[in-house]
Amino acid sequence: MASIFSRIIAGEIPCHRVAETDRAIAFLDIRPLTEGHTLVVPKAEVDSIFDLDSEDYQAVFDLVRAVAEAQKAVVPCTRIGLTVLGFEVPHAHVHVVPLRSEADLNFANPKLQLDSLELEGIARRLREAILVESL
Repeated sequence: MASIFSRIIAGEIPCHRVAETDRAIAFLDIRPLTEGHTLVVPKAEVDSIFDLDSEDYQAVFDLVRAVAEAQKAVVPCTRIGLTVLGFEVPHAHVHVVPLRSEADLNFANPKLQLDSLELEGIARRLREAILVESL
């Protein structure tokens, strides 16, 4: 059975897309820790990030960097945090989270409640800030 991320990649489930390459996709987390919290997901469906082949692994982290640069440009933050957990969805993914403090990266924190229009506005601002040539 395809993971929810594979279904998003296939276009079966909508998302607030930030960027996409031939090997990876970035979209907003619908239950974000902070404004701009983005997931970067390889198109290859593997459970662990370390099971990706070298090309897919590099593509994911190239997209992570592009997303982080866009976040720094459009979201008030002092740092960008990364985490790879994978407990909730059995498909490798990287959380790219704008931070004001270390406490912002605590997944036990209450999630932001943003509606679809707010999420789409954030996604649009991030898309506009992504350096296309860096992908």
